[in-house]
Amino acid sequence: MNLISLIHEFVQKIIMKEIEIYNEASIQYELSIFLRNKIPDYKIQLERNVAYFGLSKDKFIKKEIDIVIFNNEKTVKTAIELKFPRNGQHPEEMFSFCKDVKFLEQLKDRGFSRNIFLCFADDEKFWSGNTEANSIYRFFRKKEPITGLIQKPTGKKDIKFDINGTYTVNWQSINNRIQYFIIEV
Repeated sequence: MNLISLIHEFVQKIIMKEIEIYNEASIQYELSIFLRNKIPDYKIQLERNVAYFGLSKDKFIKKEIDIVIFNNEKTVKTAIELKFPRNGQHPEEMFSFCKDVKFLEQLKDRGFSRNIFLCFADDEKFWSGNTEANSIYRFFRKKEPITGLIQKPTGKKDIKFDINGTYTVNWQSINNRIQYFIIEV
């Protein structure tokens, strides 16, 4: 199963207006239906708690997987985390993107073989605008790789975590108003 190719095929259906997306839930459901038709030998479930796979919830930065794909024996497991921010809050949403990447790294360390972060945005402030040195914007506006210590950008700034891998955001256009990127963990 080439999941990246399948996601690009899904995006093509959005471009061709065969699939309509309008919020995060619409993407989650439409992508799940699409994947279920493409890979019928695997289970595809939404909002599955990590405990279902025998994992301790307190060891993870998040508890539920947006979309999980697995075989009957649960020996082949893939996680997909999705974002489609709709309410501004750009630095907080960008931090949330990074948090999802960290969650996918944690799942990979515990037996999930291939994990994907998929983000859609219809607000150009996610991919363009001023970029302050050492701000979270640099990962999403300047293609600086997401790696190392990530700190909550606003408020108390009391949450932080390390991204072990190196991931570069490459925004791609769907139409005049929506762009997306994929990160494989």
